[in-house]
Amino acid sequence: MLTGDSYLVAGTDGVGTKLKLAFEMGKHDTIGIDLVAMSVNDIVTSGAKPLFFLDYFATSQLDVDLAEQVIKGIVEGCKQSDCVLLGGETAEMPGFYAKGEYDLSGFAVGIVKKEHVVDGKAIREGDMLLGLPSSGVHSNGFSLVRRVLSDSGVSLSSVLPDSDSTISIGEALLAPTVIYVKEVLELVDAGKVKGLAHITGGGFTDNIPRIFPKGLGASVDFGSWQVPPIFKWLKKVGGINDAEMRRTFNMGIGMVIVASPESAEDILANKGDKVIYKIGRVVKGEGVAYC
Repeated sequence: MLTGDSYLVAGTDGVGTKLKLAFEMGKHDTIGIDLVAMSVNDIVTSGAKPLFFLDYFATSQLDVDLAEQVIKGIVEGCKQSDCVLLGGETAEMPGFYAKGEYDLSGFAVGIVKKEHVVDGKAIREGDMLLGLPSSGVHSNGFSLVRRVLSDSGVSLSSVLPDSDSTISIGEALLAPTVIYVKEVLELVDAGKVKGLAHITGGGFTDNIPRIFPKGLGASVDFGSWQVPPIFKWLKKVGGINDAEMRRTFNMGIGMVIVASPESAEDILANKGDKVIYKIGRVVKGEGVAYC
């Protein structure tokens, strides 16, 4: 939507069946961060700064303490994305939801000046792909995650193998989605970004090609970053092949930036203590090739 010299950009999303794990673990104070992240990370791919956020919370019977925990996470998510929690809706629907369960959806609105719109049209062969790390599974692929858990019989309280800490599998899976807004907008405002892909459902395989002009694809080097232990565990225990892993999960990269070689090197040289990986490049062709 055009308003003056700027566009309004809107997005809406939920957190899918990650909620089921929150119910099982009785942990509700970070799921709101996921809710905000899914919408603001989507609209920031256009270069838009989030202005405000609205939430929808539906349950069978309102548990005030539980709702406060959820709202706490939403407030934190809005703080991380520098936007306002403008309002929302709380709905009680007895008989529709199981006792103690709820559903969430969120709505974000942002703004971007015409000259700062990121639309991928300037992407060319030879441009570089930079990756910003994820915190884990984020909020996509949980139907497959839950199948793996069910088939394996592994407890959510079991320690995650090959992890540097004693984090449990459940804690690793519930790690809140990273909000990339401030980091990405800093680069957009500096004119260093040609394209952005939020790695959600569809993983690398489906999300990266969407931002490319016709005739261009991506070559991604999977050895250029450390894949988090939770993905290695899911692959091993679930017997999931590489193609399905890359199409379903973010594999440790939550946001992909496309930049010219010069801008990419400048971003990497001035990243300070931020973690940014050079993960690939734009090539002729279609889709994503892995090496």
